[in-house]
Formats: sequence, structure tokens, C-alpha cells
Amino acid sequence: MSKKFIFVIGGVMSGVGKGVAAASIGKILQSRGYAVTAIKIDPYVNIDAGTMNPTEHGEVFVTEDGDETDQDIGNYERFLGQNILRDNYMTTGRVYQSVIERERNLHYQGKCVEVVPHIPLEVISRIKKASRKAKADITIIEIGGTVGEYQNILFLEAARMMHYENPDDVLFVLVSYLPIPGTLGEMKTKPTQYATQQMNEAGIAPDFIIGRAAVPIDEPRRKKISVFCAVEKGDVISSPDCESVYEVPLIFEKENFSDKIIKKLSLRPRKRDLAKWRSMVQASKRARTVVRIGMVGKYFATGDFILPDSYISVIEALKHAGTAHSVKVEIDWINSDAYEKKSALVKELKTYDGVIVPGGFGTRGVEGKIKAIQYAREHQIPYFGLCYGMQLATVEFARHVLGIKDAHTTEVKPNTKNPIIHIMADQAEKLAKKQYGNTMRLGAYPCILEKGSVSYGAYGTKRISERHRHRYELNNVYRARLEKKGMVLAGVSPDKSLVEIIEIKGHPFFVGTQFHPELTSRPLAPHPLFTAFIGAAKKHASASVREKKKK
Repeated sequence: MSKKFIFVIGGVMSGVGKGVAAASIGKILQSRGYAVTAIKIDPYVNIDAGTMNPTEHGEVFVTEDGDETDQDIGNYERFLGQNILRDNYMTTGRVYQSVIERERNLHYQGKCVEVVPHIPLEVISRIKKASRKAKADITIIEIGGTVGEYQNILFLEAARMMHYENPDDVLFVLVSYLPIPGTLGEMKTKPTQYATQQMNEAGIAPDFIIGRAAVPIDEPRRKKISVFCAVEKGDVISSPDCESVYEVPLIFEKENFSDKIIKKLSLRPRKRDLAKWRSMVQASKRARTVVRIGMVGKYFATGDFILPDSYISVIEALKHAGTAHSVKVEIDWINSDAYEKKSALVKELKTYDGVIVPGGFGTRGVEGKIKAIQYAREHQIPYFGLCYGMQLATVEFARHVLGIKDAHTTEVKPNTKNPIIHIMADQAEKLAKKQYGNTMRLGAYPCILEKGSVSYGAYGTKRISERHRHRYELNNVYRARLEKKGMVLAGVSPDKSLVEIIEIKGHPFFVGTQFHPELTSRPLAPHPLFTAFIGAAKKHASASVREKKKK
């Protein structure tokens, strides 16, 4: 069987859901027994996503092999249930860098190297390499941004060239937005018509159009899209808003989307199996008990709006764990700056069943996070600290339990006399040389768990592997003092040089991880630490209800 390729391209506006659409197409084809992988193309000159501002671009997703990628790689992993590695992510900067390096090494044997065809050819080479390494029957390629944007032209040209070379093996899917202006009350197809025209100008035509809208596409609109965009009416796929992104594959299959793709690619139909996925979605929708989680961070606001994409993997991991416990997880975004400006506000945390301080960098909002951690520790509220949340929990413990009032992290206060958290030796060298991009401790590393710890109970095994993204670590000089006062060093590196997990004895749930467990949580395989955290939060919620009834 020849390799098949499906390009997913966005129309009208960004953020319309291309990543979820691409992942869902992958899922329904995977459910038909085909080996599927997915690739993300980012039209940025950045070499990777590591140097991009999370508030503007969203979460930086770290792969098992240590690449800093776009958040859609996380979508692919969660939907496909498999690790997506660095070969499956490319940016404009990464592609140009490769071509320039090849030119410097005389790879082109003295030819004049040009933007066309050499850049599109490098893109094609990368796509085929990723497909080959993943041993995929079908490869989904999502092109970031929207059709018509200048920076996407070369990627669209690569797609055109692949289709020209093997027209029977390449499909194009346009994911477009169908607005319903409030003043009109009617779904409008004109923006999608324009997006299709822009695709045609690039020398390609959609085989399918996925219509994203608040409601399902009706027959008149479906017919209009078919006529003006030159696609079969049955190839206009409706994708209305839904409660959970995990419903999208099921919505697609209601329209027999996988059958239509298989037919166009001349593949043999195979039995469909989405039973486990359907059961998971149904279980999440049945949940009625609510668990409230306060997420204390700083990458939320962008102007007057909230950008939850900064922590999308944490949000999804909480949902996965909620489904495992048959509860609905409600997340409130708490800007840690507010606790710095007005300390009394921290008392609002008593209304929550759990508190999370996720990963982050820099000085802003740090003291507010420390106040939130202290409140959760002292008032027995389940607490989960991720990376920076673990480091600041250690600083808080040192200040208020060990009595080291000036305890701090050198990331915030480089000259602190009590550096509870300090920079890793190799990282100090890199920063001194101004080597910032893709130089953190990245990717999967092993960890040995302490028997009897909460973490050991959650994992049920002594040796684990988790993904990291950090430059700072717990200062080993303070380890004995921390342990003496009740902190459990529940997970360490195999050589015992790095503390990976901290816990506090006697607390319902107080766990901090130097790694990012959210990155490996999947809807059909919730992460054990998130499952344990939501379990503790559920107990806390039940206890709160009983207490209210007594009063």
C-alpha cells in the first residue's frame, strides 16, 4: 500500500480548531485499523516553540525526545494515544536553517539554491521522513495559520507538489469558520467561499470542507458551499460547537467521514472500533458531581480576555482525571498578581476543592503564588505543584516551616543568601553564553519513587519516566533540613542528585513535581498523579458538603 497524506488547512481565522480536526481525522482513521501519525507545520521563523510567549502562542508542548513544540502536538498525542516526536514538528525557521546548512555543506553541489523549489522540497522531505519513521499508512499534516497568509505560501506549494506527484495519495481538508452574525441570525458561507478561492490560487482544491460553527450546518448552507466551493455536498462536514473536544471524532463519524476519506484514498474499508472512545465521552458527560479547582498562574490574560491555551495540557489532564472519578472538574483562573496586591484575597481559596500552581518562568506573580501555596498547605486543601509550582512550594515550606525567612529561588533573586532553588550547573554555563533556545533540561528522564509515598501509591511502581522543561532544581544543601521538618522527597533521579517529587506528611494531598505530568495524560489513560489529586479533591468536596450540612 502506498503512503497516504492528508493536509489540513485553515480558513477565515486562526483558532478555529484545525488541531482538533486534524487529531480527530487521525483518530477515526486509526479506529479503522490504519497506522496514523500527525505533523504540525508552524509558519514562524522561530526554530521551535520554546522561545514563543505562551500568552500569545499558547502552551509549549514538550515531546518525549525533548523538542519544544506547538500545543497541537499535544492534541495529536492525546487523540492518537501515542508519542509524537521531533520529526513531526517543523517551523519556517527550522526549514530554512536546514536548507542553509545543506548549502554550506555543498549538499546542492554548486547549484544556485532558491526559495522555490528548494524550501518546498525540504518540507516534502521532512514530511516523508516523519511518515517513514512512524511507519504510518496515513500521515495528517496540519498547516498552521490560515490559507492566504503570506507566510504559508511555501508550505502550500509543498502540498501542491506532493499532490501533483501522486494525486491519488494526497487529500486536502479545509477547516473553515461559518459565522452567524447576531444582527442577521443567519449562517454565512461567503468567508468560506473566499477561503476556498485562496486555496485555488495556491494551485490546490479542497476535497473536504469542515464547517466550524456554533450549530450544525443546515441543508441550504451545505448546498451553497458545495456549489460555490466545488465539493460534493456529502463532502461538506459539519462540526458544531460541542461540550468536549473528544466528541469531535464521534461527530465526524456520524457523517461517515472515515468512509469518505478511505474511498477517496482508494483504501480497503476496515471494521470501525470507537467503543472505548465513545464510552469515555459518555462517562464524562454523565458526571454531575462538581470539583472546583483554583489554577493560580500568570499566563492567563491577553488584554480583556482569558487564554486558557497557555495551560491546555493541564486542563485536559484534569478533565481526564475527572472522568476517571466520575466528576466534573470546574477550573477558575486565579491571577497570582492579585494576591500580591491584596493578601486578604487568598482566603477565597477556602471555597476550592484543590489548588494547582502550574509551570512558569520569571518573577511576576511569584509572591502571590507562594501565598496561595501557604494557604493550601495550612488549610489542608489538596495542592498540586507542577515544575515552578514544586519549586515555589519548597521555598514556601523553607520560609514558614523551617523559619528561613529569606529563602528564595535564584531565578527570582540571584543573590539570595538561602537559595533553596538554584540553577543547574550545566544550565548556568548555557545562560552565561546566552544559549537560550532549546537548551533547558528537556524531554523524558527516569525517576525513582520512595515506597510508601503518595506518588508511589499513585503510580504503583518504583521506577517511572516523565518529561521535563526546566533550568533550576532543589538545592541539595537543604535536603536534610527539609526532610527533618516533614517534607518527603518522594522521587529522585537514579543517581539521587536531583529531587523530582516533594510531598508533605500528614496533608490530604500535597505533591510537587519537577517534571510535567500533564504532558503524558491521555483521555483513555489519565495520568496517575492527576487522578490521585482529583481523588483527594473529590474527598475534600464531600467533606465540605458534610460540614455545611452540620451547620
